[in-house]
Amino acid sequence: MGVFAALGTALCWAIAARLFRGTGNAFSPLTMNFWKGLISIAILAVVIAVVQPNAYETNAVLWLLLSGFIGIGIGDTCFFKALKSIGDSQAVLVAETLAPLFTALFAMAFIGEWITWQQWVGIAVVLLSVDMVIKARKRNTTHVFATSGYMYGVGAALCQAVGAVVSRDILGSGDIDAASAAFLRLVGGMVFVVPLIVITRTKWMPVLATNQRVWPAFVLATLLGTTAAIYLQMFAFAYAKAAVVQTLIATSALMSLGVAWVMGEKATKATLIWSVIALVGVGILVGFGNAQDVTSH
Repeated sequence: MGVFAALGTALCWAIAARLFRGTGNAFSPLTMNFWKGLISIAILAVVIAVVQPNAYETNAVLWLLLSGFIGIGIGDTCFFKALKSIGDSQAVLVAETLAPLFTALFAMAFIGEWITWQQWVGIAVVLLSVDMVIKARKRNTTHVFATSGYMYGVGAALCQAVGAVVSRDILGSGDIDAASAAFLRLVGGMVFVVPLIVITRTKWMPVLATNQRVWPAFVLATLLGTTAAIYLQMFAFAYAKAAVVQTLIATSALMSLGVAWVMGEKATKATLIWSVIALVGVGILVGFGNAQDVTSH
């Protein structure tokens, strides 16, 4: 179940990325982070209140808040900085390649979660394929030597890895449900974003051109790319190893090809070949995992 949830997260991100693109430059990175977080927090709060209003251990709550503060608050901010500095292709290339590797290393070091050598092969195949697809689709080669942009990308990957390992550690114990974990991580992210907006005097509302309507696309993108995606991500961490989940989520770059195809865009032969190779890597990653990677505890 964890594997399917991770792939579901990747699909949600791929669709949401296309929808967010439709909002243009109306939202600054911090404003976007704030509003998508606020909307998702409100929705998840209602879900938790209706479905499972449980009490949780203070220790688990604090760790998940910290996970969100680092992974969502700092991590997303670093990623947005990388996007602005080196462009979407390079930013995704750095963050999505390094995050699974950092996650695997941190998981081994801090929570004693090891993966098989066959899974390492699967991870390598998937990440290589993702990298090749991103490079094949790269449109903008400007700012290639913007060192600070690459550092922000590395920072985003590190923060994602820390957030992933902490989430896996808490959710793997079964002490908290996915919806509550998603809610707490988003709240933790807002603890970083809100003060930063105040300090930098960033506008709270989007800057809209005359007759520009961005809220419908933004809300739909948020429901998919934040609310649903983070819930599925937390569900995945409850049933699969952190490194496996993080690698499968990185396939969002490949799934965006499918979204583009549905929208009438054509894929090149190179991207199709590497997408097939990536599927082979996913098969290796899943097929040689432990039983707990694909089933419940």
